[in-house]
Amino acid sequence: MPTDSPRTVPSWTLGTTTIHRVDEVPLPPATGPWLLPAATPDLVTGEDWLHPHFADGDGVLRLDSHSFAFSAGGLRILVDTGIGDGKQRANPAWHDLRTGYLDRLTAAGFPPHTVDLVILTHLHTDHVGWNTREENGRWVPTFPRTRYLVSRAEREFWAAYDMDEPRRQMFRDSVDPVEEAGLLDLVDVPDDGTEVVPGVRLLPTPGHTPGHVAVRVTGEGTGPGDDGTAVITGDCVHHPVQFAHPAIGSCVDIDPRLAATTRRSLLASLAGTGTLLMGTHFPAPTAGRVIAHGDAYRLIPVGPRH
Repeated sequence: MPTDSPRTVPSWTLGTTTIHRVDEVPLPPATGPWLLPAATPDLVTGEDWLHPHFADGDGVLRLDSHSFAFSAGGLRILVDTGIGDGKQRANPAWHDLRTGYLDRLTAAGFPPHTVDLVILTHLHTDHVGWNTREENGRWVPTFPRTRYLVSRAEREFWAAYDMDEPRRQMFRDSVDPVEEAGLLDLVDVPDDGTEVVPGVRLLPTPGHTPGHVAVRVTGEGTGPGDDGTAVITGDCVHHPVQFAHPAIGSCVDIDPRLAATTRRSLLASLAGTGTLLMGTHFPAPTAGRVIAHGDAYRLIPVGPRH
């Protein structure tokens, strides 16, 4: 679990917009070989630029779970809600956690009762967990005054999916209570994306799941020539090793071929633009700028302001 103070909240500034990384928990070393099996130690150690931030000297990938919080268009927004505390999960790294996440969210200036909008990049266990918290033996929405937004294609896919019991459990404790409370909003996301709040646009990034979206944030007070835009990846990119090897996919991609095509297309669109890419599972420094390198890409890290 995070060892820094609950009041240490890394952030990046785009014009007058500040994006905060709200840490939940570092993921254990075994996560990399399970999640990205093609990212072998030999392949990882061959990419010197991944060290020391994104992998250790033995080729073990570093991965985290965190959210991003910021204000835009007069709304206080959270992108993804992590794994959650006290959830019964088949994955031991996600089971019955106690992380202090809400303390860090509050330290970032976003107490749960003040959040207006939660954007869910997709409906996987490690992105919806803090949708709810336990209260008197029941799972209730963590953010009582918010709208939880997800792409219509994503929700409709899972509604028709033959789920195993662990996934059904996740929906029962982290998605269904929000939907039953009337707080889940479905949005259509066309090929060119859709603006949901001034300065906040959902970008369709299918493959990992059919309705997966990335989130583009344009900072208030920035112009076309400024480096005032960020893209939050969700799981269309899990780790910077995929910049060098975009074909490396996740073991839980619904459509691996489409996921790889989407990833390469996104990286190509960002290379050399100055856009800040912020990885939902990237360890510190978490953010960076995409550059072309041969027939692939690299990430030039950009650390937080503190």
